[in-house]
Amino acid sequence: MKIYQNSSEPIYKQIAAQLRDDILSGKLRGGEALPSIRGLAQDLKISVITTMKAYEELANEGLVTASQGKGYFVNAQDMRLLAEQHMRRVEENLTEAIRSAKIAGMTLGELQETLSALWSLDAG
Repeated sequence: MKIYQNSSEPIYKQIAAQLRDDILSGKLRGGEALPSIRGLAQDLKISVITTMKAYEELANEGLVTASQGKGYFVNAQDMRLLAEQHMRRVEENLTEAIRSAKIAGMTLGELQETLSALWSLDAG
């Protein structure tokens, strides 16, 4: 897991986003335990509160469940529902990107070229 201290996105959001992607892609499956809150906090050299906030966000979205004394576990997911949720996130992100591109004065062609270049760079 990677976090960027200098990002405008809060660290807990970065953690939640990466775990969410792992759940939605099926990399983390129903019933699997998330890393312990303390363990992840130590690995990333962040506070336990930050990690807990990320896990609580995922719990509020229904992606994970807390089991007292045992940790957080991925909920079993309906793959069709997961795909729809993932599509909504993509649409939200693209809407924001379009808004930003228009503010920056980019043309549709420039935005498409940028998207194409970024698509090619991403190994995932």
